[in-house]
Amino acid sequence: MNLSLHLKPHNLENNKTILTLQVPRGDTPPYYYVADGNTIAYVRLGDESVPASSHQLSELARRGKNLTFDSMPTDYNARDLTFTMLNATFKRIKKIILTEKDYVSFGLCKPDGTLTYAGLMFSDECPLLQSRVFCTHWDGLDKSGGVDDAVDDKEFEGDIISQLMSSHEFIKMNSKVRWKKMSNHRINKPDYADRAVFEALANALMHRDYSVIGSEVHVDMFDDRLEIYSPGGMYDGSLIQEQDVESVVSTRRNPIIAEVFHRLDFIERRGSGLKKIRNEVSNLHGYTEDLAPQFRSTRTAFHVIMKNMNYSLVSTTDQVAKHDTPQATKQNTISEGINEGLSEGLNEGINKGIKRHNIILTEMKHNPSITTEQLAETVGVSVATIEREITSLKRLNSISRVGSKKSGQWIVTNNV
Repeated sequence: MNLSLHLKPHNLENNKTILTLQVPRGDTPPYYYVADGNTIAYVRLGDESVPASSHQLSELARRGKNLTFDSMPTDYNARDLTFTMLNATFKRIKKIILTEKDYVSFGLCKPDGTLTYAGLMFSDECPLLQSRVFCTHWDGLDKSGGVDDAVDDKEFEGDIISQLMSSHEFIKMNSKVRWKKMSNHRINKPDYADRAVFEALANALMHRDYSVIGSEVHVDMFDDRLEIYSPGGMYDGSLIQEQDVESVVSTRRNPIIAEVFHRLDFIERRGSGLKKIRNEVSNLHGYTEDLAPQFRSTRTAFHVIMKNMNYSLVSTTDQVAKHDTPQATKQNTISEGINEGLSEGLNEGINKGIKRHNIILTEMKHNPSITTEQLAETVGVSVATIEREITSLKRLNSISRVGSKKSGQWIVTNNV
């Protein structure tokens, strides 16, 4: 390929002249700099050029062939895997039933049934180890821990939709919604903007670099903030902290996954995700500029940081309590003991309920024809308890029933 190179002199104030060599962007990367016995490919990172890593070289080679990782074929065939969650989600949200032609037109598989990596990641049994989400609620302000190292932690794998829903639910279960009673209404004061959290998680799963082996999406919750990390920096090599979020151009690393998410209304229109996150947070009660979400990237990672809107309120309350009178301190100690006991009992009950829900969902997923009696035996509770849990899961739109009570089947539409 012939490139048009431009050599341009620049006169400096110290009567010296430098020459700049301008090399236009090519269509078939990677390109190598050869000198002194070395052959090196460089990538742009902010205002400097750095040697490309091995996986960046692979990405450059894919770009040269007009391929993305999620569009590449795998060794799996669509007939050998199931897509229960994908099908159920399209039916629930878009009221349509996917056909084989839809899978091909979406780019999830080839006409002969060969799955692309995007199709593999939407399958119920996705075998990619790097396609996982690790969620941790840390005790304190950092990972060194407070009284306990971690309050809660979960690892989610399988299809990418379940990962999105489960990690979103993890954050909801580990955050609070305070409220303030007014004269004729009340003001809800959540720790985080729910839609902003969902958008950030969807972006992390949609834009992460799945070619990086040994790294996953991480969700870390601290007392004062929520951090979402995804492998892979900005696709064009720029740094997000050096750009205006209002006008950032969307470059999709995984366009097939992005298109499916867009069809399911998981994400806003292309290029507006970060703006949506910031706007949703700014609409929360008590918002100030210092509570704005932060976006940071390197050439190998992308971070979204959201501050806990209520953390300063908790800190202020703690400080006031330290200056109480001895009698008030005694009363506070009694109240704190009662509240702590109630909280521990409530949390234990909630955790048991979540555990039962997860077991029921797992059993239904692997055996859609399972009966309530079989579920009761597996979970170790009465049939009446199982029936109450099933009613709860139906209200959460997590499951649905197809067919009669005797010969029908369960459809798992969402995780708790």
